[in-house]
Amino acid sequence: MIILFNKPYGVISQFSEHKTYASLKDFIPHKNVYPAGRLDSDSEGLIILTDNGVLQNKISNPKSNTYKTYWAQVENTPSDDSLEKLRAGVNIKSYRTQPALIERVKEPAIWERVPPIRKRKLIPTAWIQIKILEGKNRQVRKMTAAISHPTLRLIRVEIGDYKLNNLMPGNFLVVEP
Repeated sequence: MIILFNKPYGVISQFSEHKTYASLKDFIPHKNVYPAGRLDSDSEGLIILTDNGVLQNKISNPKSNTYKTYWAQVENTPSDDSLEKLRAGVNIKSYRTQPALIERVKEPAIWERVPPIRKRKLIPTAWIQIKILEGKNRQVRKMTAAISHPTLRLIRVEIGDYKLNNLMPGNFLVVEP
């Protein structure tokens, strides 16, 4: 079984209960499925859940060369040089990220986030699409911070061939393997 789930902001990527956040068990009624990778509580978008351990490992393992695609709304507008740094890989603490596929994108037609991101009158925002093979803890946020463009909103829209499409936050879709 494969479930595509659009994880809302403020939900944790596990089934166990949490004092502060809603969890997957509040949205997914199916038993014996597990997330193939995670999203932080403050990130939104596609999570794949499956009962297939081989598929789960393939999606989660960076060596499988499965691209994960994100839309990141960042503070200010990154220069071409800044985006080139992301494409080449940036240093984050004790590691260097693998090269990423980066492009500027128009503001996507997406749902409103609850709560909305913080807005500053004098600081514009921009959207970029980031495709990475890795998926280290808060990696995309750390990457944009490394080029001095903090992420304000982060939405994962694709994992390999699986796409979020028009699935709304909190909804899921069971697909054929």
